[in-house]
Amino acid sequence: MTITSSTAVAATRANGAVRPALDAEALRVMAREAGADDVGVVSLDRPELADERAHILEAFPWAKSLVAFVCRTSREPIRSPARSIANHEFHETGEDVSAVDRRVVRQLEDSGHRAASAPVGFPMEMEKFPGRLWVISHKTVAEAAGLGRMGIHRLVIHPRFGSFVLLGTIATDIEVVRHDQDQPLDGDPCMTCKLCVAACPTGAIKSDGQFDFSACYTHNYREFMGGFTDWVEDVADAKDRFDYRERVSDAESASMWQSLSYGANYKAAYCMAACPAGDDLIADYPADRKDFVQRIVKPFRDKAEAIYVVPDSDAEAHVQKTYPHKTIRRVNGSLRPRTLQGFLNGLPLVFQPGQSTGLSARYHFTFTGAVGGAFVHEGLYEPGHLNANTDQPPEDPTQPVHATCVIHEGKLTVTNGHQGQPDLRVRADTETWLGFLAGEKKLVSALLTRRLRLSGDPRLLVRFGKCFPS
Repeated sequence: MTITSSTAVAATRANGAVRPALDAEALRVMAREAGADDVGVVSLDRPELADERAHILEAFPWAKSLVAFVCRTSREPIRSPARSIANHEFHETGEDVSAVDRRVVRQLEDSGHRAASAPVGFPMEMEKFPGRLWVISHKTVAEAAGLGRMGIHRLVIHPRFGSFVLLGTIATDIEVVRHDQDQPLDGDPCMTCKLCVAACPTGAIKSDGQFDFSACYTHNYREFMGGFTDWVEDVADAKDRFDYRERVSDAESASMWQSLSYGANYKAAYCMAACPAGDDLIADYPADRKDFVQRIVKPFRDKAEAIYVVPDSDAEAHVQKTYPHKTIRRVNGSLRPRTLQGFLNGLPLVFQPGQSTGLSARYHFTFTGAVGGAFVHEGLYEPGHLNANTDQPPEDPTQPVHATCVIHEGKLTVTNGHQGQPDLRVRADTETWLGFLAGEKKLVSALLTRRLRLSGDPRLLVRFGKCFPS
């Protein structure tokens, strides 16, 4: 589609040139003609994008509007227990998203506008690992544009296509008019059927809506990011090829090679396969729920496969109890925080409620040393766990940073400052504490050198550590 005077409803001047401010419908038509299955357009100043705005402007300082779109995946390949079939569909649909991105960006550029897109997946900003790797949170933008809502499986559910979509976002400098019809959905497409809970091999999706990020990340993303670094450490630690074979099976080595050669492969995504939500899918579910479960969910539950878990985690206990026919593969946790905020904001994502049974304690943390550089946005960790001011460097980076962690009845809260009367006070040099978490510094040495000091029952620190196994 070419932008013409018929689609321009207003005009602005930039660098002396007149450029049209488009009706949102013109952008929707353009994206659909480029191959998108559904499209929404939102202004960057929408309140739903408040947490995203700074990140987007950092990458695209000229951005004023966002074009959000979905490309539909084929259902039956995703529902196949054979991961090669499902992953091929993911990769091919990802290429479709990239093609839409490039076509729309090129058309906007040819019409004198600035536009750019962020990848649907990889490549990402790996120098920020394990922080915010992505430039744009496609899920957040898609929700704001009315393309769906997040289900308890943490996938965006499109009202028509359900969970079987991949998301794309294009930033542009166009002042879009008449975009208000693209608003967040009033209703929720999620049917609360809990089939994603039943299909998840690690127990990451909880029936009460809670989500064990660590369990999902450790297994499903085994050949991405942290799982890859864990594999490299197995290679480095092995004495010889025989020792390596004890650590990593031939099948696992071949699978890692395949991911490196052809594109990283997900280990599960059963939650997407099991989801019956969406107008195009719903008729297949209520007609015969038992048949649906038998055909779609049971093959995943019955599948004999390796499940990657952090030792002594809730995921390991879940697999032992629910899937005795599946093979447990214990691997090192790879969410090693390298900044202080990474540690504090990451705690809710690696907290294991099952390991906290019987614990009720309040912890006061005081971190000293050069902490100013720690306070950067760590987008891997979902916002909202800490007060907003933790996203900003302290006025004096030499001043201690205080935080309170409370574990009670299987729940964790993390807040700024020292709140209430603590059961244990922990004062630590920041560098020493982060090194201890990464296994690079010893607890005894930290205590002897007084880089780590405790006030209260030291057994509470041991209990604290068990709630965050690595």
